[in-house]
Amino acid sequence: MTIMAKFTPEAMLSAPRRSSATPNATGTLALYTVSTYSFESQVKSSALKVLDIKSGQSTTFFEDAAAFSEPTWISDSEFVLVKKLDKGTSLVVADATKPGSETREIQAFDGSISNLKAHKIGQDTVAIACSALATPSGEMYNPANDKKPLSSARVYTKLFVRHWDTYVTENKSAIWYGALKRDDDSWKLQEPGLVNALAGTQLESPFPPFGGASDYDIGSYGLAFVSSDPDINPAIHTKTNVYYVPLKTFTEKAPAAQEIKTGQLQGYSMTPVFSHDGKQLAFKRMRHQQYESDKPRLMVVPDIKDLSNIQEFYKSDDGEGSWDQRPDAIVWSKDDSELFVSAEYHGRTLLYRLPSSPLKAAQKLPEQITKEGSVRDVVNLGDDSDRLLIHSNSLIDGSEYSIVDPQASAVSLVSSASKQGKSFGLSKSQVSDIWFQGDGDYKVHALVMKPSNFDSSKKYPLAMLIHGGPQGAWGDSWSTRWNPAIFAEAGYVAVMPNPTGSTGYGQKLTDAIACDWGGRPYKDLENCFEYIAKNMDYVDTDRAVGLGASYGGYMVNWIQGHPLGRKFKALVCHDGIFSTMNDWSTEELFFVIHDMGGTIWDNRAMYEKWDPARFTGEWVTPQLIIHGELDYRLPITEGLAAFNVLQARGVPSRLLMFPDENHWVLKHENSLVWHKEVLGWINHYSGLEENADIARGIPRR
Repeated sequence: MTIMAKFTPEAMLSAPRRSSATPNATGTLALYTVSTYSFESQVKSSALKVLDIKSGQSTTFFEDAAAFSEPTWISDSEFVLVKKLDKGTSLVVADATKPGSETREIQAFDGSISNLKAHKIGQDTVAIACSALATPSGEMYNPANDKKPLSSARVYTKLFVRHWDTYVTENKSAIWYGALKRDDDSWKLQEPGLVNALAGTQLESPFPPFGGASDYDIGSYGLAFVSSDPDINPAIHTKTNVYYVPLKTFTEKAPAAQEIKTGQLQGYSMTPVFSHDGKQLAFKRMRHQQYESDKPRLMVVPDIKDLSNIQEFYKSDDGEGSWDQRPDAIVWSKDDSELFVSAEYHGRTLLYRLPSSPLKAAQKLPEQITKEGSVRDVVNLGDDSDRLLIHSNSLIDGSEYSIVDPQASAVSLVSSASKQGKSFGLSKSQVSDIWFQGDGDYKVHALVMKPSNFDSSKKYPLAMLIHGGPQGAWGDSWSTRWNPAIFAEAGYVAVMPNPTGSTGYGQKLTDAIACDWGGRPYKDLENCFEYIAKNMDYVDTDRAVGLGASYGGYMVNWIQGHPLGRKFKALVCHDGIFSTMNDWSTEELFFVIHDMGGTIWDNRAMYEKWDPARFTGEWVTPQLIIHGELDYRLPITEGLAAFNVLQARGVPSRLLMFPDENHWVLKHENSLVWHKEVLGWINHYSGLEENADIARGIPRR
């Protein structure tokens, strides 16, 4: 029997995707972009929209905005954009009150600028900053100017060699600043143009591979940014510092960047944000130098002129911090007396408020404002408003804009991309929570998603989705890569457990996975399966399938060699680890060193203990292997090795390989193939569909 559902992979992948919305100074209008993809024409399109905050209605400014990015307000009605050129980019200005009007060029650049920010510093003057690659000499880099080398050879003498999905070059990200001044009816970039704030240093910002606009901020008295410590190798350590560059006019030569030192906190630094008056700076800092999932500590510099006075929120004598959550986004209140931060909590990302003074904040823990979904971004709704504009999503809706009134703790919806799931036939009633006993004195949480046409008198096969990280979590949030609604609408009850190692349940649970990869997490998953079998009578665990990516893929391979593997009819491993003995072929070595308790030469026994390849003699469950050839975190040989073992043992198996994808599958056509192959594979073994070969036209080898 074929299950027909309104929410299909095609529907999800072709649905409009909205960016966060950025309001103007009065909080009346907001800018955002919408991208769509057509499987018929195989073309991705992008439009720039202007949202009327009061009515919730949007006007299209550009129908075709593919050449434009980074819409950034510089006045209540005007905004600047980055425009792609044949060779380089240019900065242009537009008027939001005149949809469809022509943009006016301010200046062109011999390079690709991005991550644009602006801050008013005078009556007719706006400071701007952006990022762009710089050559070792500090000039803006443009690959179009490169000469073709006679040889393709590369020589490396230090780490990194490659990072995420690219080979590292000598050109580094840098922050550039300048000043725009209104002259009659036009804006001009003041001499000397854009200045490289990092020229002549060994610093790099935004920090690769995922650094962006949140890695730096500009205020009335200068800019602050995050960079790796130049004295420590970033492949082996996570240490990044916050630096401050004092500026007055944003046209002067960059003074030396000043490091903001934080004592015993020596890990990742993140999200520097100036107060509205520019005199204070909030940011986050982790403690450990080799642990990417350590708890971020909320920090503040009360006076940017005195960098020796750094204060930590919720500091405790034991060094663990008295607030056991992980702050993410940071926003100052209108009068700078409070901070608003987002943080994970039990499968949701919620918004909290607290005093901006650590001394006052110590009197009580942050106050929770939102209750459901996942906050992705939060900004002030205008310069003179206490309200906030948040961008959030959930398991049923890819994008919601809402207004938060902190004084009343009220949240009001402005706009939903899918009418809160109704456009897809999805509803909140499909989503629920379960808690079950973990492998010890703790409970484990899981999210559950049922089909939209759920009938309690029927039994549905189980799709157990195992998250990656491993320090991560399933949340009430939207994704176009692993979307539980796809499995629910295909006829499964999707269960997403957050076992040992997950975030959002206290740092102790997160930390407990280190040196125990196949221990407590595996037993938690066994307990989850047992709980479902005993307590969820509408789930047919005799037709269960298990799926996971990254660490979830590791766990699928581990499950294959252990008793839980015999309870699944089929398994899917995406970019998983075949053997932990190969872990030093990755790029961010600090991750391996931390989670395996040392280097492979100092602690080889730990690598061997949690090696899935040790148990390949037990592999018998049909398994689909998926891997991207540009995945340099977990090289494709991990997928090939697992497939080779399955084939040599005569286990039904299939290898789906993408030569142009990294650790994720990002291209629309590839993603559609991914979904069809995965659904075809699990449907065949769960009995939902006889034909597993539904991705027709894909070459078989």
